[in-house]
Amino acid sequence: MDEKQDGQRRYQISSKKQDSKLIIYLTGGFSLKNISSFIIEIKSLFRGQKIKAMDIDFSGITYIDSAAVLCLMQIQKVATTEKIDCSLINLTDETKSIFSVIYEKALTQSPFKAEETQERLVTQVGDASLNIIHDVLNFITFTGELLSAIAYTVLHPKSLRIKDILFYMKRAGVDGLPIVGLISVLIGLIIAFMSFLQLRLMGANIYVPSLVSFAMVKELGPIMTAILVAGRSGSAFAAEIGMMVVNEEVDALNSMGFDSVRFLTVPKVLAAVIVVPVLTLYSDFFGIVGGLIVGVTGLDLTANTYIIQSLKTIQVFDIVTSLIKAAVFAVLIAGIGCQRGFQVRAGAQDVGKYTTSAVVSAIFLIVVADSIFAIMFYYMR
Repeated sequence: MDEKQDGQRRYQISSKKQDSKLIIYLTGGFSLKNISSFIIEIKSLFRGQKIKAMDIDFSGITYIDSAAVLCLMQIQKVATTEKIDCSLINLTDETKSIFSVIYEKALTQSPFKAEETQERLVTQVGDASLNIIHDVLNFITFTGELLSAIAYTVLHPKSLRIKDILFYMKRAGVDGLPIVGLISVLIGLIIAFMSFLQLRLMGANIYVPSLVSFAMVKELGPIMTAILVAGRSGSAFAAEIGMMVVNEEVDALNSMGFDSVRFLTVPKVLAAVIVVPVLTLYSDFFGIVGGLIVGVTGLDLTANTYIIQSLKTIQVFDIVTSLIKAAVFAVLIAGIGCQRGFQVRAGAQDVGKYTTSAVVSAIFLIVVADSIFAIMFYYMR
């Protein structure tokens, strides 16, 4: 009989052999503190012996914790692998309750996380292609749902919530005026200064206002405004709907009979379509003002000359096409933001993922759409 003391826990382990059966008696306290010592002792008792069965008697145990229980269960499994029929006998109610806490199947279950394997290039390309196809299909499906919701709103104008549209107009438009104005002025300054450095070599400073006005109205104003709105409002739309999905608010709307796309997306899209063209005109104006500052202070041009040269360059067709592009960009920004928000599933981490995806996808589609418009309007003119 062996007696061990580890801290405040004292235990005894004794054994008795009956023919081909070994009985191990446990007495005292078994806990995390003395696991290492009593495991070694118990294993040394049955290993190397020619036995077919083994009983571990718990009748003398005064204390046992879950760590010790887990180790004893593992000892039982070790004995089973060595073809020894191991049984746990005389368990008290308290000991049984501790055993019930241990989920035995978890000891043999494979981990949830699969082993990391190196994927070949072909597999990676295939997975990426499938993800792109699924993403395109989801976008097409959402586009159909959005068009259906807009058609319903047109046929039933009373279902449109004006307060929500005004709220999102303020968030996407009015709150964005300072940053759009500041960046437009700086862009106008930069274009005017850089064009002056080249045109002065030919004595063509008078064409700087025309270049700034044409660049801002035709391209830079719409696309720069759209990118800013995508970063500010597109991401906000995705995050807002994503958190509603996580909090099961979208499911609650559906269970109450509301169409979540019509209820959440249509006001955002309509608000964006209204404010983005206005922001584009605002950006065009401040871009020209930025060029005016350089023209008056550095090019020896009067304000009147600069304005006249700018008006000669800007045509109604250019302004109309700029507003058309801005409206299309607005639909892309709000639509992508809402669609990515509805894709959120796995909590806050997914919200960040799809918010980033909304901004990146919106900017990509803005550039693609702008390229299409550039070719189309060139041949139309």
